[in-house]
Amino acid sequence: MSIFDHAEFRDHEQVVFAHDPLSGLKAIIAIHNSYLGPALGGLQIHPYRNDAQALGNVLRSSRTMTFKSALADLSHGGGKAVIIADPRYDKTPALLEAMGHLIDSLNGRYIAAEDLGSNAADMQALARVTPHVMGLRNPAGAGGDPSPFTAWGVYNAMRGAVRHALGKEELRGVQVAIQGVGHVGARLARYLHEAGARLVLSDVDSHAVNSLARHVDARVVAPKAIFDVDADIFAPCAMGDVLNAEVCRRLQARIVVGAANDQLAEPACAEQLHARGIVYVPDYVANAGGVIEVAWQRRADNDRRRVMAHIAGIERTLETILERAGREGLPPVAIADRLAEERFVKRHTSAT
Repeated sequence: MSIFDHAEFRDHEQVVFAHDPLSGLKAIIAIHNSYLGPALGGLQIHPYRNDAQALGNVLRSSRTMTFKSALADLSHGGGKAVIIADPRYDKTPALLEAMGHLIDSLNGRYIAAEDLGSNAADMQALARVTPHVMGLRNPAGAGGDPSPFTAWGVYNAMRGAVRHALGKEELRGVQVAIQGVGHVGARLARYLHEAGARLVLSDVDSHAVNSLARHVDARVVAPKAIFDVDADIFAPCAMGDVLNAEVCRRLQARIVVGAANDQLAEPACAEQLHARGIVYVPDYVANAGGVIEVAWQRRADNDRRRVMAHIAGIERTLETILERAGREGLPPVAIADRLAEERFVKRHTSAT
């Protein structure tokens, strides 16, 4: 099958496949769209079952990054990279050096950042080979872990969603069911606890979830039971593809807004939630805080106050999307896609 016929191919500008026998590197980089600027996206290191699964992920995620950057008002397009390897055993200096050379060969069209299976130390390793890396720690210790910023963006998206769907001006008393309490989910839980929200948590790591629950006065349920919690908000903060047809049928929450990428197992699930009257906040709107912070790292006027204010703007963007969706009777994701396309196509048209 030609890559142009792939189900996840959506007018991608460039897809690069690389294999380096000496280091063991097997990698794919996808640049979806660069109308707004160089393609920015995470470098994922994951032992995919096969090459087809890796390709599907990199195509889908790079397109999501285009929409995320456009709606976050960033001068970047969308990209994504994957190394097909197990980060626990296969991540060697030689592997990262080979990946750095691959990224550098694209002459800045793709800029890498931290993602699943990669970390700040890996970004530093890449930076020894190529300048086309973001998410580096500076001498003062800033930069690196994007999770606090991603969580702050999701928190602000929740504020906008609650105002629209529940008519509430604050999160106090709102019940939120959080699936996944890794770096982002745990930070989000703390933000919500400070705001007076009532929390229900689940995670496959029982030690982590029970420890966090004691600090944020939360109830813990089994991972498979989180979908059945009668909550105001369901917050998927674990792996993607969580919103499949069965989950969308079972879900008891009135709003879905979380940090996980690619939450919809298939596009029809957005329609399914909409038909049930559940407000689904597109993941690439809510979880843009991390990429906003990463993009600010290269700006001369970068400071934390400006970054946090930019991320808080997710609330206003979401309100625009939800208002248009209400007027037109469409799922919010349809409006978000349209608004993002309007932004990057308009910029491209005006520049040519």
